[in-house]
Amino acid sequence: MYFKPNTPSVAQVGKTVIGFNWIGGKELEGDLPSFDSRSAVDSRDVVGILPEAGARDIEKAAKAAAEAFKSWRHVPAPVRGEIIQRLGQVVRENKEKLARILNREIGKTLREALGEVQEVIDTCTFFASEGRRLYGETIPSELPHKTLSTYRRPVGVCGVLTTCCSPLAVPAWKIIPAVLCGNTVVWKPSEDTAATAYLFARCMMDAGFPAGVVNVVQGRGANGAGAHMIAGIGKGFFQKFSLTGQTELGRTVGETCGRNLIIPTLELGAKNALVVMEDADLDNAVQGALFGAFGSGGQRCTSVGNIILHAPIAEAFKTKFLEAVAAIKVGNPVSHPEVMYGPIINARIGTAFEAHWEKGREEGATLLTGGARWTEETRTEQLLGETHKGIYMQPCVWEGVTPTMEIFQQEILGPTVNLCVAQTFEEALEMANATPYGLSSAIYTDNRIWIERFKTGIQTGMTSINNSTVGAETHVPFGGNGWSGNGARECGRWVIDWYTRWQAINDDCSGRLQLAQIETDYTKSIDYGKSNWDHI
Repeated sequence: MYFKPNTPSVAQVGKTVIGFNWIGGKELEGDLPSFDSRSAVDSRDVVGILPEAGARDIEKAAKAAAEAFKSWRHVPAPVRGEIIQRLGQVVRENKEKLARILNREIGKTLREALGEVQEVIDTCTFFASEGRRLYGETIPSELPHKTLSTYRRPVGVCGVLTTCCSPLAVPAWKIIPAVLCGNTVVWKPSEDTAATAYLFARCMMDAGFPAGVVNVVQGRGANGAGAHMIAGIGKGFFQKFSLTGQTELGRTVGETCGRNLIIPTLELGAKNALVVMEDADLDNAVQGALFGAFGSGGQRCTSVGNIILHAPIAEAFKTKFLEAVAAIKVGNPVSHPEVMYGPIINARIGTAFEAHWEKGREEGATLLTGGARWTEETRTEQLLGETHKGIYMQPCVWEGVTPTMEIFQQEILGPTVNLCVAQTFEEALEMANATPYGLSSAIYTDNRIWIERFKTGIQTGMTSINNSTVGAETHVPFGGNGWSGNGARECGRWVIDWYTRWQAINDDCSGRLQLAQIETDYTKSIDYGKSNWDHI
């Protein structure tokens, strides 16, 4: 690894990483000029300098992965698991260093960054042992001297595109099970987290991943390496494609995969509902809603978007919630690790977040708090540290929001949440299902009837009871329905179905051609004479 001194004004936060593409086991420059990955916390901080991959780099990486697949697919699965275990150990040894890069690059608090690195370690621990559980089945045949069995087989080369919001955990969810199953990977991370991605690649190098099993190509999205990755689907580069990104991009990837008869994994946008019923522990519900809405600055797919309040406790919850929001500390997460959230990750997300203020006002919603970008002029005791070189937004809480409003329906990355009121449980459930998304949801209640009806009636892939919408565990399936995805699941043993194909084996040792359904006499039986049941 190579480093250079950072800009003098921010030299104290750390050096600049000099990164590369990783193709066929070699660190390579790209076809295009390099780009800077600057900190969301402080734009003066150049966290990394990375190469911009062009179309030829993507092709080179795909060819390296295809070549590696020829031998990697035959490595015994328990041995592949051992390599995954080594990766987990390398990540564990460098846990705090990786967390501090996350802290600098996208402004995630150190507490949450450490949690994300732990998620990678947990993923490695889980899948290392899954290498000994890629089970098939033996099946009885209807013909003699014949054995039927099934085996999991790897798919081939997997293309992986990931976003900036969870730049270590989400790629780990995809890459680790993919390679465990015998596939090889070409990964294009977000340009906003290029330094983090490069250091994750270095962890794989230190773990001894064979050349070409994982290939990392850096660069921009829509107008760069990301577009070349999607174009590679049509060129036959990939036999599997996995995306975490916006719903519109998911449609593009899904359509491209469909034309090429590839089954994609699509983990997309969300507008998650948290319901609070009249019997709920309000203090517990407030804490779950607070962290769900404002943890990571609301910049993750499982963030709470709509808080649906049962009318009898709506005012009491609002009072407690606004008091809690007023006590949030926001600011520079590098210099002040105690803040709840830091900056908006990039200017594009910041612009979209600011646009939602005007949209909410136009629709008639009432902004109870927030509605401005933190500046030196708007600074209060709630804002900590030097923040003028990043995009820092006040926590926003809207009320009077209904399902007909765009701010109720549309995913908005950033620290904002809507308060909505339902008169009955039935109305609350209807409102929770009123968006086209279906990723995560939550309900606070001790009423077992409501709990059961919510579990069976909610149309999300994940739901929590008396807990928030956030907080995935690596051994539990993760994924959504509707606009949140195509039904694919990541994490746990369920993800293995998306990175393997079933192969059926018909092993006939009879020495002659046996024909199922034709030679089998299903009607053959012994005639004992009919029993006379009428006399009983």
